[in-house]
Amino acid sequence: MPGESPTILTGAQALVESLERVGVDVVFGIPGGAILPAYDPLYDSKVRHILVRHEQGAGHAAEGYAMVTGRVGVCIATSGPGATNLVTAIADAYMDSVPIVAITGQVASKAIGTDAFQEADIRGITMPITKHSFLVTETTGIPHAIAAAFHLAATGRPGPVLVDIAKDALSMQAEFVWPEELDLPGYHPVAKPHSKQLREAARLIGEAKRPVLYVGGGVVKAQAYDALAELVRITRIPVVTTLMARGAFPDSHELNMGMPGMHGTVAAVGALQRSDLLITLGARFDDRVTGKLDSFAPDAKVIHADIDPAEISKNRVADVPIVGHLSEVIAELNSLLRTADLPDYGEWARYLKGLKAKYALDPEPLQEELLSPEYVIKRIGEIAGPDATFVTGVGQHQMWSAHLLPHERPGRWLNSGGAGTMGYCVPAAMGAKVGRPDAVVWGIDGDGCFQMTNQELVTCALNDIPIKIAVINNRSLGMVRQWQTLFYGERYSNTNLKTHLVPDFPKLAEAMGAVGLRAETLEDVDRVINEAMAINDRPVVVEFVVHKDAMVWPMVAAGTSNDDIKIARDLAPDWEGEVL
Repeated sequence: MPGESPTILTGAQALVESLERVGVDVVFGIPGGAILPAYDPLYDSKVRHILVRHEQGAGHAAEGYAMVTGRVGVCIATSGPGATNLVTAIADAYMDSVPIVAITGQVASKAIGTDAFQEADIRGITMPITKHSFLVTETTGIPHAIAAAFHLAATGRPGPVLVDIAKDALSMQAEFVWPEELDLPGYHPVAKPHSKQLREAARLIGEAKRPVLYVGGGVVKAQAYDALAELVRITRIPVVTTLMARGAFPDSHELNMGMPGMHGTVAAVGALQRSDLLITLGARFDDRVTGKLDSFAPDAKVIHADIDPAEISKNRVADVPIVGHLSEVIAELNSLLRTADLPDYGEWARYLKGLKAKYALDPEPLQEELLSPEYVIKRIGEIAGPDATFVTGVGQHQMWSAHLLPHERPGRWLNSGGAGTMGYCVPAAMGAKVGRPDAVVWGIDGDGCFQMTNQELVTCALNDIPIKIAVINNRSLGMVRQWQTLFYGERYSNTNLKTHLVPDFPKLAEAMGAVGLRAETLEDVDRVINEAMAINDRPVVVEFVVHKDAMVWPMVAAGTSNDDIKIARDLAPDWEGEVL
């Protein structure tokens, strides 16, 4: 307003004011020398700061928060090793399109480039794994950098944005000017799809005999669940949901064939391989889905819709490329198809449902008198129910969880898909619980993954974040061991974790302020799960001692065709047993 005196703030005060203006309610971080000025005004702010035990934990917690809320997650670290400890989480967020803003302190502007104490070129280091990044060396630049960072992280294809701020920019004073409009040259994400492409897509759907809805994580990011459900109601086209899209369409629906790919269901893999039209929504033809690319869905034309034009035709050339926000793409496609004269895909759907029934996963409770990990995970899902939020680490337990947990609701499945980050589970579960405090949050982790970031249990205990973690203890790096069994002549080089000796997981949990439980027998399983469900005032860790030789099936070996899928060792599906 004319006549008003300008507001003079330190850069640190401007940073906190900017975070409040963009609506941040919680940040995860650790202070240090370069970022320390920001922590003084943060002390008096309404923004909740959760002091994590490792910066990687801050990054994954920000991811977990973002994935369950749909808002931008925030992590804070100091310069040098503090910032570089965020790299794994930033890379993870980049691969899975998770909107986070990483705020890092940097050495004083005049010291940048001198190899000063705790200096690292974090902007240069993260350039390939961020959507955008800022180096702020002047106090006046902080409000614009924060406003722009949050806009960039949340819009278009979501992703991580880095804001690196020099210490003197945080310490000095300047007039606070909030940018009412953002001018970001070259950044113009396309939300509205082109009508010509949509009409062509509708035409191909009307001509197809064996179409498949190939649904990826983009549908989750766009929150296009209702539009997708309507598309299935209109067309009756079978659906496959990738690892990142589990829950975007309910598993219990008769037309959901499950997850495709390296460890996909026979029905989902068969659907893609025998399809004549892939209606690809927010999926990126990842190598774990396609297998050997030139043999993937050989007879299929491709409709590919995505907010990111760079993904379209990157791996598989699209016959109909559609750039736009998926909620708008699917809604407009529905409008075209609602009045269209569509074929009856009933015979095609019956064929796939036959495969689904014939090769259904139904784990046995025991293997050679030891607990089956598949059974344990299935029981966690059954007891916790479909309204629980499930978070996994990476490996065998992740794949079993993708198949066996109740994926009925959107936004209740978190895992590291693109990067495959061990150590993701515990801090991401923590962030998910902060973002959705009334939800039951179960982390399904492996004994290897758990040992990477379990220190965040301390953070949970001290901050009233009562997550539940199931440690599936097979005493080994399970997925790597599986590969050694199948492809390396059972030479188990450095995959035996010896977790039957150390650590004692329940005791470790107790030392960190959590409840520690253990299940070794079939009778223990339901008892400890229910006991964990009843504890809501602190974190719980349940160790399940399981068979070490259990393997994830089905499986497509890396670099081979999806046609070579195996349902057990040296055993392929009987494709001709169900007549197409």
